[in-house]
Amino acid sequence: MEFIKTEIRSGAYYDSVVLMHLQRSLLEEPGVLDSGVVMGTDANKEVLEQSALLVDEVKAAGADDLIIVVKGADEAQTSAALAKVDELIAARRGGGIEQDYRAKTLDTAAKMNPAAQWVLVSVPGRYAAGVAREALGLGKNVFLYSDNVSLEDELSLKKEAAEKGLLVMGPDCGTAIVNGVGLGFANKVRRGGIGMVAASGTGLQQVTLRIHQMGGGITHAIGTGGRDLSEAVNAATLRQALDALNRDANTKVIVLLSKPPSPNVAAEIIAAARKASKPVIVNFIGYATSMRKVDNVTFATTFDETAQLAIEAEKNPAAETQESNLEGFADGQRYLRGLFSGGTLAYETQLILRDYLPAVYSNAPLDKALSLKDPLVSHENSIVDLGEDVFTVGRLHPMMDNDLRIRRLDKEAHDPEVAVILLDVVLGYGSHPNPASELAPAIVKARRAAEEAGRRLEVVALVAGTDEDPQNMDEQIRLLKEAGAIVEVSNDAAARRVGRLARALNQRGVSPTAATNPPVKVEALNQPLAAINVGLESFFEALTSQGAEVVHVDWKPAAGGNEKLMDILARMKSKK
Repeated sequence: MEFIKTEIRSGAYYDSVVLMHLQRSLLEEPGVLDSGVVMGTDANKEVLEQSALLVDEVKAAGADDLIIVVKGADEAQTSAALAKVDELIAARRGGGIEQDYRAKTLDTAAKMNPAAQWVLVSVPGRYAAGVAREALGLGKNVFLYSDNVSLEDELSLKKEAAEKGLLVMGPDCGTAIVNGVGLGFANKVRRGGIGMVAASGTGLQQVTLRIHQMGGGITHAIGTGGRDLSEAVNAATLRQALDALNRDANTKVIVLLSKPPSPNVAAEIIAAARKASKPVIVNFIGYATSMRKVDNVTFATTFDETAQLAIEAEKNPAAETQESNLEGFADGQRYLRGLFSGGTLAYETQLILRDYLPAVYSNAPLDKALSLKDPLVSHENSIVDLGEDVFTVGRLHPMMDNDLRIRRLDKEAHDPEVAVILLDVVLGYGSHPNPASELAPAIVKARRAAEEAGRRLEVVALVAGTDEDPQNMDEQIRLLKEAGAIVEVSNDAAARRVGRLARALNQRGVSPTAATNPPVKVEALNQPLAAINVGLESFFEALTSQGAEVVHVDWKPAAGGNEKLMDILARMKSKK
């Protein structure tokens, strides 16, 4: 015959690890067939019911009540096991935290460990925001492991943190690495020059451990919580962390990792990453991008590729400058005009310019909404394919005849809003035998006309050819350079050069949004980690095993978990 005995402890709180060990310890007691040790939430009661342990006595238990159920082979053994609960809890706690005095409050813990810059919060979700808010009030950064924290609370916490120059990693942040010390679930990885920000816990772990296995190392790996890159939260933590790692002298390369973010948020993050002074590897898992690399930002698709690209970038940091010299351009100059003889070159240029300019118009556009109303008249930033039928009726193709392009070049040069003109010069059999001999004088004339009007005109020429082409590629390049043109032999390089310049001109005079919040202190990342742990004792043990200075709070919900009384106490405390 089986016997079930229960005990309900109102207002008693133990973390989930302690409860797990208590349940396992009870199962090892003589005659015990099954046991359940849980807080009295509805979800936990369902688990008890599935195990046939949900007896009538425990159905009325509240979410803040500790439920202990023991099923035994006979009444004596069941009663004996239940009587050992306190002894088993004491044995677990006695063998865990070695701390002369268990702090009962966060305030006391902060006084015991004044160097602590971090508070780890892993209490039940309904209390977690309150504990995190208290930590922010003490000027501490927060690692918020707890889940089931409302979106409203997440927004409120991250707003308060940003206003104080502090970080909130989470909620539902499972892992991070700060100055070589793993928080939550983390692997022991080598120190190095790669910093990471991730909205994916196991993704962060996988990339950091692969970096270690490939011979690289980590400065810091900052978790954000899974909702951070949503439209609502708008990457609040990621933006702070990206800025902090960009200012961190020890971090040479930055990795951004997330499941697919909101498209609008993704675009803003990539724009922010391109302003960083370091190489940035971006892996928004499954996020579609047309380009493999944009300035200092390289896109990855797998965890291994992310790790490999980060290691390569640390060894060979991107030398490409993102600064454009705007000296000499008049106030009204801001637009790019591309005059192409090669249709596919014009098409690729538009594709690349998507990463630099909000809109590029064309007579052969990627998007019909950006069609030029009149191909003979440019509009704002424009790429014109002069090989289209409208231009070639009754005349030779522009690869053979430069007349139309020279006329259009002169027209664009006299437009006071034009700052940069991009040309392609396609060499090879069948093309003009000496195109630079005609284009170079036209470039000189165009630049001189702009100069006389008090403007600077930049001309960039793509020379597409080989050293064995009949036009003598070196001679073509020499003539164009002597005319004052900047010469590129890669369409990608030419498009990016003019894209950076046009973007800088389009943004000129637009004041960046003033930083209203103080930045996260890099010193908080780089000093020896000192922390306060509120919640899971296993996190305390993991931190101490890594040499961190930690104080554990013997936390219990205030006012026995009564939310109204807790709110009153919190408001009374805030008025002190």
